[in-house]
Amino acid sequence: MKYAAEIEKRKTFAIISHPDAGKTTLTEKLLLFGGAIQTAGAVKSNKIKKHATSDFMEIERQRGISVATSVMTFEYKNTLINLLDTPGHKDFAEDTYRTLTAVDSVILVIDSVNGVEDQTRRLMEVISMRKTPVMVFVNKMDRDGKNRYDLLEEIENELKIQLHPMTWPINSGKDFKGVYDLTQKGLVLFTAGTKQTDDEDIVEISDLSSAVLDEKVGDKDAATLREDVELIDGVYGELNVDEYLSGDKAPVFFGSAVNNFGVKELLDTFINIAPTPRNRNTNTRSVNVQEDKMSGFVFKIHANLDPKHRDRIAFFRICSGRFERNKYYHHVRLDKDIRFSNPYTFLARSKDVVEDAYPGDIVGLFDTGNFKIGDTLTEGENFFYTGIPTFSPEIFKEVVNKDPMKTKQLEKGLLQLTDEGVAQLFTQHGGNKKIIGCVGELQFEVIQYRLLQEYGASVQFNTLPFYKACWITSKDREKTRRFHPLQNGQHCRRQRRALGLSGPKRVVP
Repeated sequence: MKYAAEIEKRKTFAIISHPDAGKTTLTEKLLLFGGAIQTAGAVKSNKIKKHATSDFMEIERQRGISVATSVMTFEYKNTLINLLDTPGHKDFAEDTYRTLTAVDSVILVIDSVNGVEDQTRRLMEVISMRKTPVMVFVNKMDRDGKNRYDLLEEIENELKIQLHPMTWPINSGKDFKGVYDLTQKGLVLFTAGTKQTDDEDIVEISDLSSAVLDEKVGDKDAATLREDVELIDGVYGELNVDEYLSGDKAPVFFGSAVNNFGVKELLDTFINIAPTPRNRNTNTRSVNVQEDKMSGFVFKIHANLDPKHRDRIAFFRICSGRFERNKYYHHVRLDKDIRFSNPYTFLARSKDVVEDAYPGDIVGLFDTGNFKIGDTLTEGENFFYTGIPTFSPEIFKEVVNKDPMKTKQLEKGLLQLTDEGVAQLFTQHGGNKKIIGCVGELQFEVIQYRLLQEYGASVQFNTLPFYKACWITSKDREKTRRFHPLQNGQHCRRQRRALGLSGPKRVVP
């Protein structure tokens, strides 16, 4: 219980959604309320030189999408918040799935115009399986979208989760007038073209029969709101926080992230009820978050976070104890002790050196090649944190070097980028052919761009007729010997040439 006060101050969560639902925009508005930034970037604007704070890679700025998880730490009302903005595109789902292992709760963004979309369903399957607490933010209420009742029903049916409205919208699209806070009994008024930054647009209305409501929103909308609130109170009642924490019920908020509208209500509720860091399972036992000894795991690696310094950073989630700068910790997989002189906290690409950190915190560790995704650090005990997913590639392409003078740069780039976990690198046995395996097509475009921009290596990718990479194992050593290329003479030499494989790992056509 030595660090109980520090643990209670921390909330670590991820924002997830289908592409273009407004996830990165919501991230920036949360940072604005937390005072971490003063102005929000326009994610897709080509006319100004500002971009989303969390989209720190050049290709993200050009495409207007997030292709890698970014970590941001800020304080709000004496709570230290670790926010992870994840990629929405399905081709980068691996990064998002791994990030979900490093957080204690999730905010899911739904586009009120499009409703539940494919990637949203896939992400919620993972969240439901892990029983991760989730809040829902229905975005873009200032656009003409689906009926609010129909939308709630769609979310419940499609995502298999019970909802509990915390705010309720007054109309939508061009007629959108604001939201009523069902918990605080306050009317938050919306004016098109303005941004909510404080409490000046909040009107406290504890009694909905008050004439103030008719004055603010009009007789017709006031009458509709009274009926809606009566129905919602009768159906949902008061939020059971335990049901939220167990992942069975999701509080729902309505708003417009681009206008900062409805975001404050979401953030205030989040810091009040979102879970603090929790106990976690390892391959040998459950680690209590209150334990004195430090332990944690690497869930992400990113090369060239700062292109000027060619750095490689391992993102490390602390699960127990106190992490201290310049203290030796045990690297379980390598069975050696390592110390870190410059651990970082993040605001996307910006980094600040920290002296210590506690459970729930995400710190960046400068890495010279010691780490792989899933590695565990402890104060001497040997165990591995479990639950970090791995994926088998579905698309395979041969790497063709277009500039032989940059061969060394290409080798280094391929090794570092594949260590990030977005792709797997295979080398053909008996030759030097390099094959990249990815889950999504867009990953190849990102790898090609980063190889050129960060390493100066120009490549093209030739598609190969493979569909799966797998390890071949058997309890029968004779069967393994017959299949293994290094133990089975001419037959396997022919197989080798036909399949292009490295060791016992095969790429299957």
